[in-house]
Formats: sequence, structure tokens, C-alpha cells
Amino acid sequence: MTPLKARIIDLIGAVGPIPVNEYMALCLFDPRDGYYTTREPFGAAGDFVTAPEISQMFGELVAVWLYQAWQTIGRPLPVTIAEIGPGRGTLMKDVLRSVSRLDPAFTASASFAMIETSPRLTDIQKQTLAGTSAGIGWHETIDTLPQTPLLIVGNELFDAVPIRQFIRAGAGWRERVIGLDDADDLRFFAGAGSVDATLLPDEAADAPQGAIVEVAPARAALMAAIAGRLAAHGGAGLFLDYGHLQPGVGDTLQALRKHNHEDVLANPGEADLTAHVDFAALAAVVRAHGLDVQLSTQGEFLLGMGLLERAGLLGAEANEQARQTIADAVERLAGPDAMGQLFKVLKILPTPSKTS
Repeated sequence: MTPLKARIIDLIGAVGPIPVNEYMALCLFDPRDGYYTTREPFGAAGDFVTAPEISQMFGELVAVWLYQAWQTIGRPLPVTIAEIGPGRGTLMKDVLRSVSRLDPAFTASASFAMIETSPRLTDIQKQTLAGTSAGIGWHETIDTLPQTPLLIVGNELFDAVPIRQFIRAGAGWRERVIGLDDADDLRFFAGAGSVDATLLPDEAADAPQGAIVEVAPARAALMAAIAGRLAAHGGAGLFLDYGHLQPGVGDTLQALRKHNHEDVLANPGEADLTAHVDFAALAAVVRAHGLDVQLSTQGEFLLGMGLLERAGLLGAEANEQARQTIADAVERLAGPDAMGQLFKVLKILPTPSKTS
């Protein structure tokens, strides 16, 4: 039993069952035993590999998008380029290298920021970016960023923000909670009280018994903060994550450890907990702030940004083994049976009237 599991069992024994979002927050962010507090999960030696770790091409194309977005919003200076939830800093390292080549003067005039809540990951990011010439500031929230136009990117950010789950039980809906079974082990239950169905997605109305719907008020609040900042000071945003473009019904909560899925309740604090992102819900939050939203799959985005052309340039100067590695990366990042279809992209830009 993990140390955190023992503490969660004691907590439930003392106060009763806890909702999914509270369990998820404890597993990921507990100051003593939380997943992101105690380990470096990224890469082949960790529990999962993110797109920037697969190939430099991902960060290079993100950099091109950010630079084009800066041009679209009128080339303001000063401008802040920020990454939120930046992992171990690989994406920002590739972005910095790429924008420096695209426009050294732009890079020299811009400020760069990392938005990170984990002191452990902050230290890793500083090591990753130690060789870069740009001045980089670290922030725990977007509230302390410079009051300038903002170009912000987040890769696999929203999937780790805790969600709430509700289950169809009888004539109504109840919140899904984690309690203790007869053996004092963790188990899912339907909560005691029913909830107002009008608070749930429209798709819940026709859902069968036992169906699960997910809502993510914490995700909406985070996106509202980002959109509010962009609406007030100008800028653009790019967010990539796995999820769905249309809302639906179903349980997407999952645990990942050593690149394999496992029981969500098995090893609190030692497995990554995530859930699929409802991109339609996030888009609605952005539009409510008067901003323009564009949605696509990751494959469509990367191919549209020139992934194949960039792979060809890299491959032209490589040996056969390196060319195969590049081809494999293209398939993994953009292929319909890999990340290309599962991962989605949300772009935020000012409405056309504000950029003309």
C-alpha cells in the first residue's frame, strides 16, 4: 500500500467518502506524497512520453504558430511568451531555439515565462533551460505575468486538472465518490444525495442507468482566467491535449504508470491520473470572453503547420536510422492511430474585428 493510500483510507474513515475531484487532487498534488510532488514522470524512464519528448519537430512547429500569432495580433512589443504546465522544459527549449532563428530581434525584445506550481519540476526546468540565452521568469499562476500582450501555450495541461463525476442512479443523478468497502479498501460508490440534472451536460438527459458524466469546473475556471487575461491585454493561446471535440457520456478517468494503464484506485500518488478533455466546454468559456476559438485534431494542426516538410528537411541530412526515427515520430505525433486523432488542439485568437 502506498503511503498516500493509507492516508486517504484514514481520511475517508474519519470524514466519509470523498468526491472524485478531491481524490484526484490528493493523488496528483498532495504536498507530501502527490504524484507531481514526488517524481519526474516524463520520458521513457517515467510513466508517459509527451509530444515534445518524441521529437524536436513538435516544439519547432509550436514556435512557428506562436510567431505567426504574434504577427496576426499586430506584432506588439513588449510581449510575453509563456508555457503553462511546462513539464521538464523541453517544449520551451525547442520554442526558444526556433524563434531565435526565425527572428532574433523579436526574441531579444520578448520576455519568456514558465507557469509551474511544483518546486521539483521548476528545478528540472531550470536545468533543461540553463543553456539558453533568453531571460526566463517562473510564476505559480498567470496573475504575476508581466502586464503585456501574452502568447501562451499549454501541452497536456487540462487532462490533469481534477474532474467531478456523476452517475445515473434511479430517477436522478448522484455524485460519484470514493469510499471504503467491507475490507477497508478503496472503492467507487454513488453518493448519498441527488444532484440537480440541470447542472449536468445536455447529453445526460437520455443517459441509461449506471452511466457516468464528467464535469470539470476547475478546468473551466483555469481557462476563464487565461481567456480573461487575453481579452484584457491581448494575445493568443494554443492548447493541445487528449480529449473530444464534442461532449459525451462516459468514464474517461484513468491511471497510467510505467507506460501502462492500471486501476485508478490501486496506487494513489504513484500513478498519473488524467481524464479526457471536453474541448467544446473549454471553447464555450473562451467565446464567452469575446475571443475567437479554432478547434482541430493534433494531426490536422501539425500537418497544416508543415510537419511533413520539416521532417523532410531533417531527413535530408540524416542517415537511414535517423530518417526512420523521424518517420516514426511523424506517425506518432500526427498519425490517425496514434496521437494525431486522439489529441485535439484549441487555438485562441482575438476576434477578426480586433485584429484588423
